[in-house]
Amino acid sequence: MSKVKLEYIWLDGYKPIQSLRSKTKIVKTFSGKLEDCPVWSFDGSSTEQAPGGSSDCLLKPVFVVKDPQRKEGYLVMCEVLSSDGTAHPSNGRALIEDDDNDFWFGFEQEYFLWNLENNKPIGFPEGGFPAPQGPYYCSVGAANAFGRAMVEEHLDACLEAGLNVEGINAEVATGQWEFQIFSKGAKEAGDQVWIARYLLERIGEKYNIGVNWHCKPLGNLDWNGSGMHANFSNSTLRTCGSRETFEVICEAFRPFIAEHIAVYGPDNHLRLTGKHETAAIDEFKYGVSDRGASIRIPIGAVENGWKGWLEDRRPNSAADPYKVAARIIKTVKTAKVDTADTKKKEKAAVA
Repeated sequence: MSKVKLEYIWLDGYKPIQSLRSKTKIVKTFSGKLEDCPVWSFDGSSTEQAPGGSSDCLLKPVFVVKDPQRKEGYLVMCEVLSSDGTAHPSNGRALIEDDDNDFWFGFEQEYFLWNLENNKPIGFPEGGFPAPQGPYYCSVGAANAFGRAMVEEHLDACLEAGLNVEGINAEVATGQWEFQIFSKGAKEAGDQVWIARYLLERIGEKYNIGVNWHCKPLGNLDWNGSGMHANFSNSTLRTCGSRETFEVICEAFRPFIAEHIAVYGPDNHLRLTGKHETAAIDEFKYGVSDRGASIRIPIGAVENGWKGWLEDRRPNSAADPYKVAARIIKTVKTAKVDTADTKKKEKAAVA
């Protein structure tokens, strides 16, 4: 029987953007089950996660899927633990308080495919800029869609790995694309986004194309930035049938603007300007079908009788989905939803 390759994947300790790291463990046999992935270790002094005199950090497997690109291979997403077995400060997954998986998340991950030779998005002409944004969104054809072969290969790899990708599309700027990941359970949603990011980066090695996760890689120009819109729900949002409940939950976010922005990705002030389908970084507003709001109430939830989900449009493309989900959950749990339910009953009684 062939030996099996387990690719252990984790996040390093670099700031402000953590990068993916991975290394391969060869085992004689493997069941494909998470519980049969052993804890491993790595040199944390090489990843900004430990001093050289005490460099061992632990890799705790938390999610495993088939590796679609390697024979007898699996991808193993890991949490980083300190040598004493406690969560490392760089471990955003450990912050998530969703043990019963009541929270569902759908992340819309935008990114630029990047020409490593001229340090510009692919599709940019030498010595200049392409036509203004507009024709590139959901485009087709060699004049407007750039990098489709790599994007399609990535989609196939994600699906073959068993990731719950719900769609892809070309975005509004040249060389900009998006994929969407959904999962029931905040931790697994983050696991799947990170595995999808890993696969995209690795496929880029084949094409010699980089992936730029920065939210405004072109600087302060009249081009949309890259986001990672966070669609979320819990059992209350999915079943309440109450506009008042939706609004109470939205209002719960207002006192925590700074706390959310702190984990919504670096340099977000460049993207959250109040232009280009964003709200200003220091403001908070919500509205039905409003793409310029901090939180958008989808028209689908309204048409479903105020049952469904909300979309926080502020997280940017380089944000850690673990930390985004953890902060959203923490804020939603502060909402006094019983107040909205009481008001609804009182109105019904009066009527």
